[in-house]
Amino acid sequence: MANLFKSLQLLCLLFSLLTSLSHAQSCTSGNFPNNQIFSSCYDLPVLDSSIHWNYDPSSQLVQLAYRKTGVAPSTWISWAINPTTRGMVGSQALVAFQGTDGSMTVYTSPITSYQTQLQQGSLSFPVFDLSAMQENCDMIIFATIQLPGNTTMVNHVWQEGPVYGNVPGIHALSGANMQSFGSIDFLSRKTAATRGSGKSWDMKTVDVLVNTISWGTLMPIGVIIARYLKASNTGPAWFYLHVFCQCTAYAAGVFGRATDLILDYRSLGIQHTIHRYIGIALIVSATLQVLALFLRPKEEHKLRQIWNIYHHLIGYGTIILGVFNVFKGFDILKPQKKWKIIYILVISGLGIISVGLEFIMTYVKSKPKKAVVQAPPNPQEEEA
Repeated sequence: MANLFKSLQLLCLLFSLLTSLSHAQSCTSGNFPNNQIFSSCYDLPVLDSSIHWNYDPSSQLVQLAYRKTGVAPSTWISWAINPTTRGMVGSQALVAFQGTDGSMTVYTSPITSYQTQLQQGSLSFPVFDLSAMQENCDMIIFATIQLPGNTTMVNHVWQEGPVYGNVPGIHALSGANMQSFGSIDFLSRKTAATRGSGKSWDMKTVDVLVNTISWGTLMPIGVIIARYLKASNTGPAWFYLHVFCQCTAYAAGVFGRATDLILDYRSLGIQHTIHRYIGIALIVSATLQVLALFLRPKEEHKLRQIWNIYHHLIGYGTIILGVFNVFKGFDILKPQKKWKIIYILVISGLGIISVGLEFIMTYVKSKPKKAVVQAPPNPQEEEA
């Protein structure tokens, strides 16, 4: 039975690959049972899906079929309308999956929060003739819906995810699963795929750059300056450079945290708990470091040594968390690979420089200081 299950999964994946490579395969070439015909269709841009429909202007009823090709075993599919806004929360979903006994389960589910488990419930508009079927590796949801409001243009969302037993699980948090929303006009047949708006893309770019430069680059540079320039004959210059790097990194980091909050708001319910908590910890630790500039005991004060230990521990901890969180951000936002490669080269370069300077400083400190030899007194001066 397990081998049969794996074989079916392999066949479905192969079928999905073939359909994605075939230019001839489109929404117009799909057949439906009982020779059912839809006058309009649209190949959705991601998740190998298509929407088919007949629209009756007099009743504002839409007879539709949502088809997902290349469905792997233990997968749920969903198509939804969001009558109020773009995205996940507020969407009114049609959900289907094949149960463990092989029968199809199909129902409606209103998405009221980001923590939804796709519980069954009534939608905000009437739904008739709801059914679902799986044929080969295609899964199809059929329904007739009464369009909400007096409009034919709606925001829609389509999605897929795993099924554990007979319980839908959370869908993937990246790639196509984060791009599966858009708008559709059932009357004019105009569609728009929203693969993340330009504003969101720009915000992601800003977020990656700001947080990488602040926490991941300027903070380590500030520590390198304090560690190694202080030992050289630079006078107070090292201190001002150190403060400049740390304060600039702090200001940029606060701005970067603001972009994180905006992206969280636009993330259609996806929560990145570890990344968020580390971001909060970075803001707190960096704030303590900035306040330390004003609460620093004088050199001769008995608490100065304790303050130095505290300042160093917080500083090194901030760097470790900052670099780690930069890589977490890369994994979440998935920018072009070149940006991650560039940062790896930069942080590796800073690490190599630090190791080299550490060897040099250790060598200089280990060298015995030359004794200052005083010239013997001049006898003529003594006689004088």
